[in-house]
Amino acid sequence: MILDIKQYVSEKIKNALRSLGIHEPAVILERPKDPLHGDISCNAAMMYAKKLGRNPKEFAQSILEQLALPDEFITKASIAGPGFINLFIADKYYTEKLTEINELKGNFGRLNDNSGKTADIEWVSANPTGELHTGHGRQTALGKAIANLLEWTGYKVTREYYYNNAGKQMENLAKSVYARYRQLFEPDYPFPEDGYAGDYVKEIAAILAKEHDDKLIDADDKIFREAGENWCFKSIRHTLDSFGIHHDIFFNESTLYETGKITETLEEFKKRGLSYEKDGAIWLKTSELLKNKKDAADKVIVKATGEPTYRLPDMAYHIDKLKRGYDLIIDIFGADHGDTYKEVLAGIEGLGYDSSKIKVIIHQMVTFVQDGKPVKMSKRADNVYTLDDLIEDIGADVTQFFFVMRSANTHLEFDIALAREQSDKNPVFYLQYAHARICSILRNAAEIFPDYSSAGSINYSLLDTPEAISLIKVLVLFPETVAAAAATLEPHKIITYLNEAAENYHRFYHNNRVIDAEAKELSFARLKLCEAARIVLKNGFDIIGISAPERM
Repeated sequence: MILDIKQYVSEKIKNALRSLGIHEPAVILERPKDPLHGDISCNAAMMYAKKLGRNPKEFAQSILEQLALPDEFITKASIAGPGFINLFIADKYYTEKLTEINELKGNFGRLNDNSGKTADIEWVSANPTGELHTGHGRQTALGKAIANLLEWTGYKVTREYYYNNAGKQMENLAKSVYARYRQLFEPDYPFPEDGYAGDYVKEIAAILAKEHDDKLIDADDKIFREAGENWCFKSIRHTLDSFGIHHDIFFNESTLYETGKITETLEEFKKRGLSYEKDGAIWLKTSELLKNKKDAADKVIVKATGEPTYRLPDMAYHIDKLKRGYDLIIDIFGADHGDTYKEVLAGIEGLGYDSSKIKVIIHQMVTFVQDGKPVKMSKRADNVYTLDDLIEDIGADVTQFFFVMRSANTHLEFDIALAREQSDKNPVFYLQYAHARICSILRNAAEIFPDYSSAGSINYSLLDTPEAISLIKVLVLFPETVAAAAATLEPHKIITYLNEAAENYHRFYHNNRVIDAEAKELSFARLKLCEAARIVLKNGFDIIGISAPERM
């Protein structure tokens, strides 16, 4: 394993600070935005100068004197602004890192930070009353990428889907299917006002009619409910398969009732004095549990009819997950859950559980735009544009990428015209073209240099052009980019990084002749740099959940 340069620099600066009277120093290292300011920047002088009654700039000079530079890995240092210490790392370090990338291949960027830990991520979780539509798209794509990201940092990840196949919504589905079935024999039969009007309901009814003719006209609702649920779940799973998503657990809310966990949770609230009865309903003392929230009000957890509100099973469900012993539990919700999840977490804490292991990601809404104007996505008149329709329209890779490419907590404008673009104007194809171009170069190299694949040592010191050095400096940042994205559960940071890597690769390619039959040693070094770029791009694609085509 090649030296960890950040750890090396951090320890060197910590030792300098100790010698200057700072006990147990903390060091923060950052990458300067401007390459002219070096490779690593540190603000330690400004952090500690005041404690010692020193001028930050003068203290920065004292730190530099203690560092005794240059050394094998740090070629130069400077002081900028009010006391930033900027360090320049030796090109030798970067070129040696190429060896590590090319040796680790698909494992470059994989971290052991969370090795031995377990994580559960629950997302999508649409009830089986219809098809997945574009409103589910952002959550579906985010969950896929975040689960991958967690695995890349060492977590053993359980992918979970929570659903409810009971209650009024399923009754409405049953009534809707029955009405469409009945209309096949009696066209004037009324359709329920609150029924599900999608064409898929007609499809379910047609299947029943084909199998049973009119023999189900007097049948129990259960037949229509089960037919509807089975069709919807088959549709949902088909869409998830199109995305390359496979859940490990499908958790049915009814399990919480069957195992007595709902009753157990209710009794525990009562025993702790956190619930009370009023107007025939059971209320949770949310105002007491959320003392820091000014407008917090008590909430009903069991209606006067005896039917629990969603909060109660949600609390019981999360307690169940906590009892399973995961080190990290992630929920992904839409913006409409922005306040309600806090009530659920407060209830869990009220029962003595540690909710700090539960991380909730709230994603903002998506607007489809064309020519800068919002557009309503529809395939046919009065019909919902499903996620399957979108995938069929623009492809699974583009769908996944566009839903993930911005921070989840910001509103997403999904440019449908750009998504349909079959050129490098499309940000997905821009990245995939870079990967495919490298694969093409490597194929050509195999023809021109038959001995390339068996080449021994590579003279990486020949990679001395500004474009080559800049590309290497970006490629070696991949592991810390993975760590940073995982720490905040923000896969869009991987996309931002990949764009920088692709830009630097294209610049290198256009300014450096990669294959030159008259300069074999230089060609081999540049080909190895191309291989490293391909590895990093492919590994990044694996995390965000898109393919890495070798030809385009």
